[in-house]
Amino acid sequence: MSDARKWGDLGPRVASGVLMAVLGALAVWIGGVFYVVLVAGVTGLLVWETARMTNPPARREAARLGALGVFVILLAWVAPGVMLLPILLVPAAVALGILAKNRATAAVYMGWVMLAGYGFIALRVQGGAVWMVWLVLVVVASDMAGYFVGKSLGGPKFWPRISPKKTWAGTIGGWASAALVGLGFVVFEGAGMHLIWVSVIVAFAAQMGDIAESTLKRRMGVKDSSLLIPGHGGVFDRFDGMVGAAALLIILMVFNMLHVTTF
Repeated sequence: MSDARKWGDLGPRVASGVLMAVLGALAVWIGGVFYVVLVAGVTGLLVWETARMTNPPARREAARLGALGVFVILLAWVAPGVMLLPILLVPAAVALGILAKNRATAAVYMGWVMLAGYGFIALRVQGGAVWMVWLVLVVVASDMAGYFVGKSLGGPKFWPRISPKKTWAGTIGGWASAALVGLGFVVFEGAGMHLIWVSVIVAFAAQMGDIAESTLKRRMGVKDSSLLIPGHGGVFDRFDGMVGAAALLIILMVFNMLHVTTF
């Protein structure tokens, strides 16, 4: 392969990556309705991609489920707390009824995605922008450390049957980097010491999110979740770690194991 062909997608990849970063940072900073609508849109795309991966011919059904995902996230934002979980599970329940195959798989992943979508909103609304900065830093730091430490040290595989490229060295390196992010917020933002261990388990959840999406793609025989993002693949391909982390966070918040109104 020539160098030109090897790096042919570099321009679109960098451009789309910068656009996503700028749009995400702007949404987190502005917050409010703009942020909620953006999260709802991304969640709807994740639902759409899940339907397309599990049922490729069902284009019309996938579009309807994606639109339903957007509507449900917006509805959950203003719904009473007691109705939250039933509302978030509506797309999964509908998928069980309208998809022709892989219904249970699609429903489980859609339920996970919807939970994560609401987690992004709850974290920003209740905790402010600083909590979103913390989440992004934890996920990015653990991902980068996991990659470089794993490549540098090699060693035993973390889960060879499911994720043959991940090693124990890289996994532990990711946890260590997440702990350092948590420690940074303890030192510079006055966070409680508990944020260190919370950062580690959130990093682990992000790693599991990556593995979960890779497992789905391998099972369905697809390379990318979609072709929506030039040079990157699909939305799920870029946000699988964040989806895993956000889903865990909303569970911790619901069970009062994490209070995000203050550090």
